[in-house]
Amino acid sequence: MKSCRRQCGQCAVRRFGQSLAVVAALSGLDLACPNAAFGQANTVFRWSRGDGGETKNAAEKLAEPLVTDRPDFTEASSTVGLGVFQIEGGYTYSYDANATSSTTGHSYPETLFRYGVFAEWLEARVAWNYASVGETEFGGNRTSDAGAEPLYLGLKIALTGQEGFLPEMALMPQMTVPTGPKQFGGDETLPGLGWLYGWDLNDWLSFGGETQANRALDETTANPYLEFAQSLTVGYQLHDRIGAYTEWFVIAPDGADVDHTQNYFNTGLTFLLNDNLQFDIRYGVGLNEAADDYFTGSGLAWRL
Repeated sequence: MKSCRRQCGQCAVRRFGQSLAVVAALSGLDLACPNAAFGQANTVFRWSRGDGGETKNAAEKLAEPLVTDRPDFTEASSTVGLGVFQIEGGYTYSYDANATSSTTGHSYPETLFRYGVFAEWLEARVAWNYASVGETEFGGNRTSDAGAEPLYLGLKIALTGQEGFLPEMALMPQMTVPTGPKQFGGDETLPGLGWLYGWDLNDWLSFGGETQANRALDETTANPYLEFAQSLTVGYQLHDRIGAYTEWFVIAPDGADVDHTQNYFNTGLTFLLNDNLQFDIRYGVGLNEAADDYFTGSGLAWRL
């Protein structure tokens, strides 16, 4: 039975690769590896110049420090590698105030499970989180909501490695499914798509970004709309075991009844405890009235 499941998965990978060949021909990319060998490639495509882009398999990635999706908003443009399992999680506190009230938020454990399946370039993703939000009116009244957020399901598909100024890229189809309370978006399935891209500029400086489009629900009316998100991040290697980043990101609703665009700036530090375990801290501020005043948090990532 396990053998049959593996064969079915490999067949699906081959069919996926064959369908992408047309896209590659139209875009100037070369398909990374055709037909039966396609599942053994590190990325779906290779650039049609130079060496096609630097890529690594699971064994090569395991010989180096782990690469995480947290603590910044921008996800990594690489996958964990075939057969590699990685857990990431943490806690975030947020605060916002206006003329009449203040709102505090607690988010934990922000758990993200990442596992390389079927091919080096394919990663399965499952995330779960619990949120608590409290609002205090200046004068005394306090209301609160708490509950599990909708379950997140997604894939990360490694498209290319970096070749000079041509970026490392990945595509991330994703969705949340209605498993939590209605007030936390647990009313319907919300699909989306993310495009990830990044460059290593030198041994200590990197640059990356993420562009997303997701179906979302208005927080006040619960009516659906299309939500866009964009981020740009700069990473700094301060020491063999210490990294830092600065980042801007925006969440922009299109067609929402009440929700408004939110702009943020945040920064943080990462500390490698060993090649498979990383601790992080972060702090961010809102750049416009609709955004939270500030947020802060910390977390861990563990590669098994």
